[in-house]
Order: sequence, then structure tokens, then C-alpha cells
Amino acid sequence: MKFPGGFNMQAMMKQAQQMQEKMQKEMEELRVDASAGGGVVTVQMKGNHEILSLKIDPEAVKDGDVEMLQDMIMAAANEANRKVDEAIKGKIGGMLPPGMGGLFG
Repeated sequence: MKFPGGFNMQAMMKQAQQMQEKMQKEMEELRVDASAGGGVVTVQMKGNHEILSLKIDPEAVKDGDVEMLQDMIMAAANEANRKVDEAIKGKIGGMLPPGMGGLFG
């Protein structure tokens, strides 16, 4: 359907679908690493927020401080989530027309 001025709704919808498919593929391929406690806990996460690996230094377990270990795991997972969100914002902003990238913070 064409509108005055050459605006083509079907072409725009097709382009939006292609952008969405490209973004999904990029998020599937994206990997981020985050750590807490000076590297005691390390998390690797995919762009869809799926945790791929969680590594804990065996020395952290010897102390028996379960609460501190739990806090470090949460901190590393939250940092990985923030990194994924930043990457998504950057990719979305790069796909938008000039001047519209600021819409996402």
C-alpha cells in the first residue's frame, strides 16, 4: 500500500521484520563475560540472557561463607545482564536512523 509521498507500508514492514531477524541472530551470537570478587565468580551469558557458564574458584568454597558466595554469584550474573542490555541498546541504536538512537537511553 502506497501513501502520498511514496511511503510504502509493506516495504517498511518487511524492513522491520528483516531488522528483527538480524537482531535475534546477533543476540544469539553475542557472548559477555562478567566477574565478581576479583574473579572468584565468573559468568558467561548469551545475548538472550541465558547463562552459558558459571565458574567458582575452589578457594571460595573452602571458607564456608555461603552468603558471600551467593552475593558474588548474584553480582556476576547481574553484571552480565547489564552488559547484555548495553550491547542490545548499542545494536538497536546503530540500526535506527540518525538522531533516533537516543530513544533508548
